[in-house]
Amino acid sequence: MEIKIQSLETIHEAAKQFVQAMGDNTVFAFYGKMGAGKTTFIKAVCEELGVKDVITSPTFAIINEYRSDIADELIYHFDFYRIKKLSEVYDMGYEDYFFSGAVCFIEWPELIEELLPGDAVKVNIEEEADGSRKVSF
Repeated sequence: MEIKIQSLETIHEAAKQFVQAMGDNTVFAFYGKMGAGKTTFIKAVCEELGVKDVITSPTFAIINEYRSDIADELIYHFDFYRIKKLSEVYDMGYEDYFFSGAVCFIEWPELIEELLPGDAVKVNIEEEADGSRKVSF
């Protein structure tokens, strides 16, 4: 599937389309260059899922936990950009998150590729020449 984000003004419509297409999947691996809009899109998706908390990049914390007010479910948001060794991911108990049944949004999954569940949905975000974004999964 492919979703086009023309501008920040249309990001919530794109996030709504993404949420409708999520199905029963729980682990989503977001690929894209620095500045492609991964965190911004994940923030919009979380808001569409009913998260009322302040949603920020977990770059330094590695993981942020949110709760959906709609479904009263946990959502985990990972940013593995600063991971130096896979042992750091083992030490944080990644299995407890990835296999919990909770929704997991993962930025920089290429750094932990071998640890991703086989059914993780790969989401690519690309910046187009006109500044819009293309989300494909």
